[in-house]
This record gives sequence, C-alpha cells and structure tokens, in this order.
Amino acid sequence: MARTIDPERHRARRLHIIDAALTVFAERGYTGATTAAICREAGIGSGTFFHYFETKKSVLLAILELGIEETQQLARDLESHTDPLAVLGELVDRALADSTEPRLAGFVLAVGGVMGEPEVARALAADDAAQHALLRTWVARAQRAGQIRTDLSPERLASWMQVLLGGFLERAAADAEFTAAREGDELRAAVDRLLRG
Repeated sequence: MARTIDPERHRARRLHIIDAALTVFAERGYTGATTAAICREAGIGSGTFFHYFETKKSVLLAILELGIEETQQLARDLESHTDPLAVLGELVDRALADSTEPRLAGFVLAVGGVMGEPEVARALAADDAAQHALLRTWVARAQRAGQIRTDLSPERLASWMQVLLGGFLERAAADAEFTAAREGDELRAAVDRLLRG
C-alpha cells in the first residue's frame, strides 16, 4: 500500500531543512557546509535530507528559489494598493528589514563563492528579474500618478533602485557598522532623491 503524503507536513519539513541549511551556509560558507552539518542543525537523519534534496547545492538553490517565490507573492499581495509612492517606500523598508537578518552576511558570502556555477547564476538572474519586475511595476504606476520623475524610463529607475537597495544589503553584509538603524534614513533619502529627480 502506497504511503500517503501530507502536503502541508511535507512543505513544513522542507522549509525546516531550508532554514537549517541557511544557518549552516551562513556560518560555514558553501565549501565548509556539509549535508551532515545541515542534518545536525535540522535535527534529522541523512535519509530525511536526501528525501527532500539531492545535494547541498540543491538546497542552496531551494533557498534562492524561495526568495523568488516570496518576491512574486509580495507582488500579488501589493496589487490592490493604490498609492504607488507608498508601496515604493514599503519596498525600501523591506530591504532595510532584510539587512537585519543575522545570517545575511554569511549567506551572501556563501552564494558569492558559487555564483559562477550555471544553476546558481540562473537562480540569481531569476531573483534579479523578479525584483526588477516588482520595482518597475510600481515605478511606472508612480510615474502615471505624477508622484515621481518621468525623465527616466521605469526600467532605468527600477534598475537604479536595485543598485541602491542591493548595494545597501551587500554593504550591510560586509560591514557590521553599516546597519539599518544607523544608515536607513540615508538609504530612504537616496531613493527619494533618485525618484523625485
């Protein structure tokens, strides 16, 4: 008789392993991370790990894919909002909140070590595209509402927002003194200057 799989339990277990892997990658880097260390962090046996993921690279890709899914879900959640400029401000605040994640620095370094591998490069490109699409949508809406400058296309303004937000996250990952609490107002001001021209 075939074993019945509870989809919610399966998803919860998978997310638990992903969370444990994120911790291990952040602490040890990609090279130093092992499936055994991920299993210890998750409190599972290797058989359980390999039921969900083939390799440590597959769980790294799952972390990146989860980020893409979260961006796409956020786009759907924001769809009904009517103040584009407020949404853009909320996206900046979300980036600032992300920068406070204690595992960020280590995970950024771990991904940096394998970003040249084709599967990882594709996942990073897909993540970048999802973020760009979200920003471009709300920049275009803010332009149509007369809230921000129109001398640059939505694509260019969205790209510059990505430079500011991504650069902030990378700097926060590399420098413990560069924090959202200390530098958040400067990021908000820089984005405001970019959008208003």
